[in-house]
Amino acid sequence: MRSVWTTAVLALSLATLVACSNSKQAEMASAAAPADSASAAPGRAGGAAESLGVKLAYEHEVDLKVEAADIPKRLRAAQDACNGGKFGPCAVLGLQQQGGDVPSASLQVRVVPAGVDPLIALAGKGDEIASRNTHAEDLAVVMRDNTLLQDRLRKEHARLLEFQGRSDLKIQDMMVLSNQIAQIEAQLQGAQQEGAQQQRRVDTQLLTLRFNAPQSQANRSEIGQALGDFGAIVTGVVAWMIRAFAVLLPLGVVVLGVVWLVRLLRRRGRKAA
Repeated sequence: MRSVWTTAVLALSLATLVACSNSKQAEMASAAAPADSASAAPGRAGGAAESLGVKLAYEHEVDLKVEAADIPKRLRAAQDACNGGKFGPCAVLGLQQQGGDVPSASLQVRVVPAGVDPLIALAGKGDEIASRNTHAEDLAVVMRDNTLLQDRLRKEHARLLEFQGRSDLKIQDMMVLSNQIAQIEAQLQGAQQEGAQQQRRVDTQLLTLRFNAPQSQANRSEIGQALGDFGAIVTGVVAWMIRAFAVLLPLGVVVLGVVWLVRLLRRRGRKAA
């Protein structure tokens, strides 16, 4: 009887240990599952993009509402950040600045994808983003065709070099062959440059920042400009009236002379009658 109870107690203890072990493993698995799914998500997204075979070239256009006095400083800060590589490799492609009563500026750069948002944040510094437009162009087909073209040109170049190494070629044939080789090499170089430019558009993104004053400042500037032009407008109107008078004065003299002559002839006709 004691052996039966001993066996039962041992079986119950083993079952309890197994249950505790299974529950701990389940807890560890449930805790690790979100981390695994989070870390695997980018990999799956990249795999999906690769399966689609897309090569996207992104372009961003951002309009920023900046106080008129701060536009030069914001433009300079964004330009220095790009030239200094603060947010990664970056190149300034274009810069435009306009002063006067309604100042504005624009900056166009090509920057790595990770530097787009930080550069926008630096240029804006909490100011209102009036608009932001992002679009992409798929270069997969173009890049594939360029790769096929380069492969074909390399094979043709290799075959021509083999022919050029033959000892039974005549001088005329050698000249023709050299000309064809030069043409193939020029085409290959052009295809390589085009392919490098396409890859650059995929690896980096085009960002255009436009700095404009708020509409209230623009309205005040227009009123000030109108007041400043008041004197010029009055002067222009007076000058136009003087020119018109100068043109009409001779014509009026001629008309009055004709009227006086007609009346004079009528009076003489009546006296003669």
